[in-house]
Amino acid sequence: MVGPVLPGRPGNLTADQEAKLQELWTATLRVFGVQAPDRPEDAADMQPSSGTATPDTKLKKKKKHSMFRRQKDEDDDKTSSDQEGDKYGLSKAYQQVLATQNPENLRKAFWGMVKHDHPDGLLLRFLRARKWDVHNALVMLIATMNWRMQEVHVDDDIMKKGEAQAMQDSSNSDPTIRKEGQDFLAQLKLGKSFLHGTDKEGRPMCFVRVRLHKQGEQSETSLERYTVYTIETARLLLSPPVDTAAIVFDMTGFSMANMDYAPVKFMIKCFEANYPESLGVVLVHKSPWIFQSIWSIIKGWLDPVVARKVHFTKNIEELEQFVEKSHIIKELGGDDPWEYSYVEPSTNENHQMSDESTTNQLLEERAKVVKEYESTTQAWISDSHNRTTLQQKRNDLAERLRAGYWQLDPYVRARSLYDRTNMVQEGGVIQYYGKSGTPNAPKPFFVSPQNGLQPTEHRADDVD
Repeated sequence: MVGPVLPGRPGNLTADQEAKLQELWTATLRVFGVQAPDRPEDAADMQPSSGTATPDTKLKKKKKHSMFRRQKDEDDDKTSSDQEGDKYGLSKAYQQVLATQNPENLRKAFWGMVKHDHPDGLLLRFLRARKWDVHNALVMLIATMNWRMQEVHVDDDIMKKGEAQAMQDSSNSDPTIRKEGQDFLAQLKLGKSFLHGTDKEGRPMCFVRVRLHKQGEQSETSLERYTVYTIETARLLLSPPVDTAAIVFDMTGFSMANMDYAPVKFMIKCFEANYPESLGVVLVHKSPWIFQSIWSIIKGWLDPVVARKVHFTKNIEELEQFVEKSHIIKELGGDDPWEYSYVEPSTNENHQMSDESTTNQLLEERAKVVKEYESTTQAWISDSHNRTTLQQKRNDLAERLRAGYWQLDPYVRARSLYDRTNMVQEGGVIQYYGKSGTPNAPKPFFVSPQNGLQPTEHRADDVD
C-alpha cells in the first residue's frame, strides 16, 4: 500500500497553500532576474548585474529602480521585525545578498540545490519552515543559496571533489591541506556516521556513533565539511512521498570525552537554517545518565518544532517503535547483519567528470528544461483558466529534471562510499539491503521509493 502524500507537499496543497507557493515563486524568480513575460517594461531592470557592486557604483544604483532595489524597498518594512528572534541572522544575510550578489549566480545555486527534487518541493520546505510566511521563506531561501554558494561551496567543492580529493589531499606536501584531507578521511574510515537502511516510514537512516568522536582529534573545518557532505549525500536518498530522514545517535559507551558542543551547534544550524524540513525523527539511543544535563543545554538551542522530533530509546524494544527489527543493525541488537566498512576511492572512479563535452551537453539540456519550467511556472501563476493543465506540464518538466539529474550526476558529483558499495546505483536507484533473494537480506526487500515500493504510513513527526 502506497503511503499518502503529506500535507503541504506537491500534490497535496490547500488553495491557500498553493497561492502562497505562487507568491514565493514570483518573488524568487524576480530575485533571480527572470523576466515575467507580461512585464516587458522590466526588461532592462531584470538583467543580471555583472558582479559585486563597487562603492562608487552603489550610489548610482540607488537611483535606479532595479529589481533588487524594488525588492529591498518592499522588504524594508519587514526587516526590523524579522530580526527579532532571527536566530541565525538570515535577514541581515538576505539584505547583504541583494546588495552584492549576481542574480544569475543565485539562480544557479538554487537549481544546483534542486538536483533530483521537485522544484515545488524545495520551495515548500522553506514555506513550511516559516509557517507559510512568504517573505520569511524568501529570506531563508536566498540566505541558504548564498550559504551554499559563498560560504561552504556545496556543489562546486564538497560534492564535486568528494572523497577522492580528500584522499589526494591526505598525502599533499602542504601540512595544512594534508591534515584536512586526513581528518576528513579519518571520519569515514572510523564510520563516525553512516547512511544505511530505512525506518518504518521509509525514511533513510543516518547512524551516528558518538563514542567515536573525540574533541580536538579532527579540525573544525573537516568536521563541518564532513557534516555537510553527509547531509548532501543523504538528500540523494530522498524521493516523494519520503522527504525527510531519520538520525539515530548511538550513545553506547558515551563519556564526557565524546562531548563537543561546536559540531553539535553546527549540525543544528545546518538543519534549522539551511536544510529546512529535512528531519523526520531523531532517535537518541541508550544515552547514559550523564547526558541528561547535556541534553538540557542542547534542547535550549533547538527550535521547538525540531525538539519535538527528538525521542529517547533505552533498549531494542523502544527502538523497534520506530524501526523494524529486521532493519536495525546487529550492532544495536537488531536482525540486520550489515556492518560498516569503508571502501576507499578507486583510481579512475571519477573519470566521467573529465569528459567536458558530455558534461556541457547535459548541462545545456538541463538548462533548457529549467528555462521551460520557469516560463511554465510564470504562466501557471498568471493564467488561472489553464492552471490545471499548466500544473501537469510543470510536473512533467519536474520529472524530466529528476531523470536528467541522474544522467548528469556522475559528471558533476564525485563518487562516494555509497556509490562504490552500490547503494546508490545508476539512474538514482537506491538499494538499501542488497539484491532480492540475497541470503540474510532483511525482509521485506526494500527499494527506494524512487523506483516503486513506498512506505505504508507516515508518523505525525513529519507533519508540521
